[in-house]
Amino acid sequence: MPSEFDLIRRHFTRPARHTTLSVGDDAALLTPRAGMQLAVSTDMLVAGTHFFADAEPKALGWKTLAVNVSDLAAMGAEPRWAVLALSLPAADEAWIAAFARGFFACADAFGVDLAGGDTTRGPLNLCVTIFGEVPAGAAITRGGARAGDDLWITGKPGHAALGLAHLRGEAALAPAAAHTCLAALHRPQPRVAFGQALRSVASAMLDVSDGLLGDLGHILESSGCGARIEVEALPLAALRACGADEALARRCLLSGGDDYELLFTAAPSRREHLAALAGKHGLPLSRIGTITAKTDELVLREADGREHTTAHAGYDHFA
Repeated sequence: MPSEFDLIRRHFTRPARHTTLSVGDDAALLTPRAGMQLAVSTDMLVAGTHFFADAEPKALGWKTLAVNVSDLAAMGAEPRWAVLALSLPAADEAWIAAFARGFFACADAFGVDLAGGDTTRGPLNLCVTIFGEVPAGAAITRGGARAGDDLWITGKPGHAALGLAHLRGEAALAPAAAHTCLAALHRPQPRVAFGQALRSVASAMLDVSDGLLGDLGHILESSGCGARIEVEALPLAALRACGADEALARRCLLSGGDDYELLFTAAPSRREHLAALAGKHGLPLSRIGTITAKTDELVLREADGREHTTAHAGYDHFA
């Protein structure tokens, strides 16, 4: 049976690219570049809550880091370092090796050094703290939206939730559609480059992890404003093409989690610039509504012009 330190040496120790002192000491030493602020975020993934206990370990390794990288993308930051804490039921080397391959595939894709961490025996629990850099004063927060701003979302939100519905037997997807949706669920693609391109363009931003409506509520609360969503402008067609009926498509897009797409606001004068950015990055971009002056009010406007207010509660671990 390998020891904790054997596991770290074999699977989680590798040369660092931009870390002064990394894995193997009591603490890592990090040196931010001149003129940069540190952006720091932590996310925990717990078996049975965030993923199925029998999830494929390589994909889980990717996702464990990717959801943290996405938090930095939402600030317009560049990911640089991560520390990883693992609680493992057993020292299963095959599982750990596959997990590490997925984790480092994501690290290589986004330029992240693993700078340290911890392992212990216990229920399967994966926790990353990630550190990134953003030019001083350039970070995009949730609190800058203003009445009259456009509301945008990247990518094809809702696919991860549709994949989860398929796994739970709530939807029966054809093989090609299931592949697309399960890839969105298991291997999210953080929008790092696009997030950085939105510095000085987006007035407020976050990544959608707990559902579009719920996460939009955080922007509205932080910015002291409201929003109107145009249902006809929502990117529902891709979900319908995967086999979702209208009700399921709307539920997955508006309330489903695990998208890790960027939801942001910007002045109408930036529309042409944003269209050019979307083309440059090869990323679908949808203008789905408008920020309004009425504090904390969220309105859905249907295609026939009917309007109704809606709650913006997202996923709550303690609800």
